[in-house]
Amino acid sequence: MKQNSLFRNDEAQPLAAKLRPQSLEEFVGQTHLLGQGKVLRNLIESDRIASMIFWGPPGVGKTTLAQIIAQHTKAVFIDFSAVTSGIKEIRTVMQKAEDNRNYGEKTILFVDEIHRFNKAQQDAFLPFVEKGSIILIGATTENPSFEINGALLSRCKVFVLHSLKTDDLKTLLTRALKDPRGFGKQRVIMSPDMLDVIANFANGDARTALSTLEMVILNGNTENGTVTITPETLEQCISKKSLLYDKNGEEHYNIISALHKSMRNSDPDAAVYWLARMLEAGEDPLYVARRIVRFASEDVGLPDPNALTIAIAAYQACHFIGMPECSVHLTQAVVYLSIAPKSNALYLAYESAKRDALTQLSDPVPLVIRNAPTSLMKDLDYGKGYQYAHNSEDKLTTMQCLPDALMGKEYYKPTEQGLEAKYKARLEQIKDWKKKHK
Repeated sequence: MKQNSLFRNDEAQPLAAKLRPQSLEEFVGQTHLLGQGKVLRNLIESDRIASMIFWGPPGVGKTTLAQIIAQHTKAVFIDFSAVTSGIKEIRTVMQKAEDNRNYGEKTILFVDEIHRFNKAQQDAFLPFVEKGSIILIGATTENPSFEINGALLSRCKVFVLHSLKTDDLKTLLTRALKDPRGFGKQRVIMSPDMLDVIANFANGDARTALSTLEMVILNGNTENGTVTITPETLEQCISKKSLLYDKNGEEHYNIISALHKSMRNSDPDAAVYWLARMLEAGEDPLYVARRIVRFASEDVGLPDPNALTIAIAAYQACHFIGMPECSVHLTQAVVYLSIAPKSNALYLAYESAKRDALTQLSDPVPLVIRNAPTSLMKDLDYGKGYQYAHNSEDKLTTMQCLPDALMGKEYYKPTEQGLEAKYKARLEQIKDWKKKHK
């Protein structure tokens, strides 16, 4: 149990810490979990907490909710940080929990940023969760499916916490102005519109909203005990919006997926928006450009062969001049690819051929198309019967190029989109010619 120091100064705490909710009634947001009759609220109020994972973006109440559970439950509560703790600390805490169990007490172990633990550290929790020594509550901003061991995850209920709505954040900001723990003892003059600006700037993060409000008020004009907030003060404190984007986390993959699927759906407006979300959050433009180059062949392909040329040109522009100038080149490529005719025939052709290649590794190359640079190879009939297409009038031959086991296999199946319709007609002519000349 933590003891307060004689020298502790609560006034020095950040506003978000001073206003941390102490009960479910004070908690704002997550009504899908904590509304009346909802499952998590029922578990907390009935003291039937089981091991669980809170998954959500920063500043939505994961740690606060764990502390509220600590106050409601009849269990020993241990706060554990994945940032500062290792195997040794885990074993010490587990022994304490085992001792508590022997005395008939439950132990709730709250692990903040549980995704930072490696596999061995996560495995150390498993036997104690299984035999009931601890009730594990983990908090993570990362997708538990990727960051938490399957065995441990299967023993925990995952609750998804959402970004706070603008109205939720305005409720918190209004409370901060009235609550004595916040600025309730001061006279603060600021227009309601300014709270809207701060709430929108915070992008669903309560901690950011309260920290921004605190900065704005501390930099306000103070006269005769009254703090006045001007638009200029607010503008200075909000230099650039903090975008929800983690270049190494799940949101990175969510947004690149959104860009890819918007282009595939021929929606240039959505595609440009997701492009801007990535670039303005600091994403490497070359990463985006590489994905665009891939898209040019995977989703456009031969209906518009120029798509690949434009995508590669955009990549080169990014390489030459970088951000922010190259944003317009990426925009040009994204818009072009969005409105270009679409075909995944090349992608499907390769995936089909790949499956056969992996299962037909032992199929030999037909002798007729093998190279024969030595006399021995010629004696073994390498290249025997090879037909040089350029020597024929139609530049076509009936020579077999696939292994016997794959005779007649068709991988590339062109569509009627754009120029691919032209290539489809040409391919059909080639196949008809080969049938007639067999």
